[in-house]
Order: sequence, then C-alpha cells, then structure tokens
Amino acid sequence: MALMDFIKKQFIDILQWTEEGDGTLAWRYPMQDMEIQTGATLVVRESQMAIFVNEGQVADVFGPGTYKLTTQTLPVLTYLKNWDKLFQSPFKSDVYFFSTRQQVDQKWGTPQPITIRDKDFGAVRLRAFGNYAYRVADPKLLHTEISGTRASYGVADLDGQLRGLVLQNISNAIAASGVAFLDLAANQQMFADALARELQPAFAKIGLKLEAMTVQNLSLPEELQKVLDQKIGMGMVGGDMGKFMQYQTAQAIPKFAEGAGGGGVAGDAMGLGAGVALGQVLAQNLQAGLQGGGAPAAAAAPVGVRPDEVMATLEKLADLKSKGILTQEEFDAKKAELLKKLV
Repeated sequence: MALMDFIKKQFIDILQWTEEGDGTLAWRYPMQDMEIQTGATLVVRESQMAIFVNEGQVADVFGPGTYKLTTQTLPVLTYLKNWDKLFQSPFKSDVYFFSTRQQVDQKWGTPQPITIRDKDFGAVRLRAFGNYAYRVADPKLLHTEISGTRASYGVADLDGQLRGLVLQNISNAIAASGVAFLDLAANQQMFADALARELQPAFAKIGLKLEAMTVQNLSLPEELQKVLDQKIGMGMVGGDMGKFMQYQTAQAIPKFAEGAGGGGVAGDAMGLGAGVALGQVLAQNLQAGLQGGGAPAAAAAPVGVRPDEVMATLEKLADLKSKGILTQEEFDAKKAELLKKLV
C-alpha cells in the first residue's frame, strides 16, 4: 500500500501562479497527492508574493524573483522540519501566492445618514460616498488575520469589512484632523486626506496598504448646507464681513421691496428706497461693529435712523449669529450700540 501511495504521488518541479482573472488576493497552490522536489524552482512574478506554511505556521516569505528551493533558500522551513543542510528528499508544504497589485476603484458609501459630532454644530447627520485603492503589503499578516487556509480569497470577500472600516473611521477622521467640519465639507480633497490618515493604521493591521482615497459626494442637512454656502460665499470675497453683508443686502433688497411697497410705481419706489436705506445700515453698522469701534460706527451711521430700521438690523444680526457667522460677543456689542440709537 505504501508503494502504491508513492507511485500515485506527483513531484513538483516548478511552483508558480499565472493569476488568471482579476479580483484574487490569495491563492493556495494545490498540493493533494503532491510533494515539492528539493531544488525545485519557485517563480514569483512582479506584483506577487509567496509564503510557505508548515503545519499551520508561516515559514518563509518570498518577493518577486526566481528561487531554487534548498535548505539555504528555506531557512525557516528547514528549522521547523529539523532538516540538515544536506536534505535532498521531496517534502510537503502549503504554498500561498498573493497578488500585490493595486485593487482600484473600490466603492464606499453611507447606506444611511451617519451622525458625527462637531465642536461648532454638535451632532451632524451626513451622507457621503467615494472610492479607494489598496494593495497587499504584508502577506504573512493577511494570511494569519484574514485569508487563512482557504484555497482562494478574493477582493469581494474583503469588501464588506473594508467598507465597514471606512464608515467606522469617518467621525474619528474629523476629530483627529482638528479642522472645523465646515472647512472639511467645503474641501472634499481635505476630507479624503483626513479619512485616509485615520484609515492607514486600520488597513496595516490586516496586512494592507491604503493607496488612495477619494470623496466624490458629501450630502449635508439643508440647514447646514445653507451655512456652508454662506461660508463659501465669504471666501469668495476674501473673508471681508463688510463686503459679505453688502452682498447679502443686495440679494435681500428685491424681496424687501416686494413686501414694503404695497403695489404700484409709488409702492415700488418706497420699497426700493427702504431697501437701500436698510442696506446701508446693515453694511455700515455691521462692518463697524466687527472692527470693535463704537465711535466710528456712530460716525458711519446715517442721521435719523428709524426704530423699525434698527429692529430690522437686529433681526438680521440675530439670524447671522444663529447660523454661526457672528459670535455671541460680536452680536451683544452691536446690539448694545444699536439700542442706544433708540434713546
């Protein structure tokens, strides 16, 4: 019976993986009824690595190249099997090949809105999606932690776990970046970079290297999107609050005129006049208040400001404060200054 078993055995002279098709990360060389000849050739192509596993324990690891398998090229396996340096017999060992090519265009996204915490806005719910690319960097670690003894392990097998890692680390990325959420949301590349920095250690723990991360879309609640749009608008005028208020006033004049005139040419003229006056008050008073000077503001304010104009200005300032554009201190200082005009 032992003789028949010996006759049935096949002896491997060349170990290689042609890697047909895409999407395979790890592949086990079929070893049933086969043994490896001492002096056999191991071929590891570019974008591949190979490992020898003896009774469940990872032994030798090979990068790209062509190797003659001897006790010199298999030092760990030689030690585990207690071979001497003249060992010449065929032997059995599990051999796994790994693809180290970049696995590109891997999708990630938030199936449902996720809640993150922000220092400025508290809890924020957002949806986002994008893609990323990675490669196998440590086949020994991937084998012991993820792929194991399976005959083949593919990109699709790992997809769900990697998507989960991305979603799990979005909040951590925002917190670790130290950048206000609105700044990240206004710059998707900055957001992607912060997320990649947070994910690198998590990928490395399972033998992978994150090569690229993109954020293709970021959806915010409507209220927060309006604040973001205003922040972008301020950036367009160089962060000058006075210019920003002039722009906001110009946008508001037509609506103000519609409500103030009551119809007809005379009404339109009254509405437009009131809108222009309010625009001057808003732009001049807010700009002076943010510069911190009470006297210049008094000099800039038009003579004979009516109570309804002051109240309208206060309402506008309160709206800006609620949206985070003005601080509480700035609002309080300007409120006190405007209320003096009613005395």
